[in-house]
Amino acid sequence: MNKIAYLIIFAALLFTACKKDEQITPDNGIPVVKTASSYSVSIDEEVTYAEGLSHNTTSTSPFAAPLKLDVYYPNNNSTNRPVYMFIHGGGFQGGTKTKPEIVDMANYYASRGWVFVSVDYRTTEELGIITGMTPENVVAFYTGFAPQGWIDFALQNASSSGDVQTSIAMYTAQRDAKAALRWIVANARTYNINTDFITVGGASAGAITTIALGISNQEDFRDEITLTDDPTLSTTNLNETYVVRSMVYFWGSNVKLDLFEAVYSLNPYDTNDPELFMAHGNEYDPVTPYDEAIELQGIYDSLGIYSELVTLDGFGHGAWNATVNGKSLSEMSFDFLVERQNLRVE
Repeated sequence: MNKIAYLIIFAALLFTACKKDEQITPDNGIPVVKTASSYSVSIDEEVTYAEGLSHNTTSTSPFAAPLKLDVYYPNNNSTNRPVYMFIHGGGFQGGTKTKPEIVDMANYYASRGWVFVSVDYRTTEELGIITGMTPENVVAFYTGFAPQGWIDFALQNASSSGDVQTSIAMYTAQRDAKAALRWIVANARTYNINTDFITVGGASAGAITTIALGISNQEDFRDEITLTDDPTLSTTNLNETYVVRSMVYFWGSNVKLDLFEAVYSLNPYDTNDPELFMAHGNEYDPVTPYDEAIELQGIYDSLGIYSELVTLDGFGHGAWNATVNGKSLSEMSFDFLVERQNLRVE
């Protein structure tokens, strides 16, 4: 979508929004959301939620870099809002929280009563360039970025230096996403968030990170590294806890959970995992195959956890414009969250 089209849509949203002082009455602690765009949306941009160790193209020693997120929230007086944290894609090589499709989704949800948080995280762009990809150099360069066992496994199983970096980036992305969610919990009062109604979602690499966030234990991707190796962990609200109620997964895969299981010889799945909405194209996709969604649904079925898989027939990777029965991805995921979280809808 071009910039002019986006501005037209956003302007329309503002004109159709209700007044900021509309009264919202919670029902027994259950948040109230709207079926239609009902509020103008405010945005707090480039908020630092933590720091993380980073490299640039010339650094030999890591430095602390700020990690950013954007918060979209409705202009109403509700003190009881559900929250939806979204993680962008990009193959762990790049990507941005301001992708136009994510911005559209953020406004869709925030204008209906949600707080929507779009997060950036470290990718290979923040991992620098190693001179001489020897095991000793890799370990020295990335100590504090990922735990020793993760680095060792990457070195033993990668077929190229790029594979090693991607594996490290998968860990840092997970560490950062969990830090972002802890920041949301720590700042819930600021945005009138009800932390009993947390949704995490993502697309592609963001979906891979989403399910690893919701399914792994809270200490995973957090306690494997010490504050000595990574002093920036102290900025990540380590004392906060969370319960993810629902996950939304667009064309993802299980690769990170598979990697976690291989590194630590642990089965990450259990009956307490969050409910799951998936939308995945069935066209050939070597990056995130449709079979991965089928496999994940099978795991959920075996555990007796509710999940829903919407097949985007005839679509491949990145099917942001896909519709099913006339409904967009935002509409389909909205329906799922409202029903499964028993939200009050007006």
